[in-house]
Amino acid sequence: MTHEVNSPRSLMRLLGLFDAIAKTESGLTLARLSAVLDSPKSSLLLLLRPLVARGYLIHEAGVYRLGAAIFRLASDILSTRNFPKLVRPFMEELVVRSQETVFLAVIDRAGAKAAYVEGIDSPQPVRYTTPVGSARPLYCSAAGKLLLAFQDEEWREEYLRVVKLKAMTPRTIKSRTVLRKELEKIRKTGIAVSIGEAIPGAAGMAAPIFNADRSVAAALLIGAPVDRFQREHEMLRRLVKEVAAKASGMLGSAR
Repeated sequence: MTHEVNSPRSLMRLLGLFDAIAKTESGLTLARLSAVLDSPKSSLLLLLRPLVARGYLIHEAGVYRLGAAIFRLASDILSTRNFPKLVRPFMEELVVRSQETVFLAVIDRAGAKAAYVEGIDSPQPVRYTTPVGSARPLYCSAAGKLLLAFQDEEWREEYLRVVKLKAMTPRTIKSRTVLRKELEKIRKTGIAVSIGEAIPGAAGMAAPIFNADRSVAAALLIGAPVDRFQREHEMLRRLVKEVAAKASGMLGSAR
């Protein structure tokens, strides 16, 4: 049996199984999967049971649907190479509509930072800019706070326990209690703001790009000089939420 499960034929059957289920919103029964894949139910069960146990599939009311683990895997694959390219049209739209610099940021858990993986500069002569590949602390940048707020509670709490809240500017949050309250607010509103907290004179506003399982794939960030940012605050807030929701829709997340 073990040899059969590990055979190339079974691996192709596994890929076919995911493909078949992904094409349906309501999922498929074992009988339907057997018919679609032209495979015996007994052989399919050898594949299905460990996939359900590991969270790659969900089995409810006799129906198999995609689980959270497969969406996380898809997100990881996208984020390594294709994800920035897929999101770039949305970034370009946001630059045109806001006239400000736009970044795509992902969390670097190992370094405990927000990493800018893509960016488009504002067309205005006075603008905020920083090289792609730059990183910011999670506790004081808009993208960092956004990504931190949507991490799982266990990881987030461990980060808050050990992080040293070094003052990057006079406006940097230096209290864990204050930071926890702000992270809670970010989870409720879906918007993170930093005004001179990481870099003097620079402000940022970030909204989440969600995966289909509602985990956060990345932060969509607008960066601008503080005076212009404060003057256009409400417009920027509306735009970044709207465009981030469109990008989330591309990943299969309901808006």
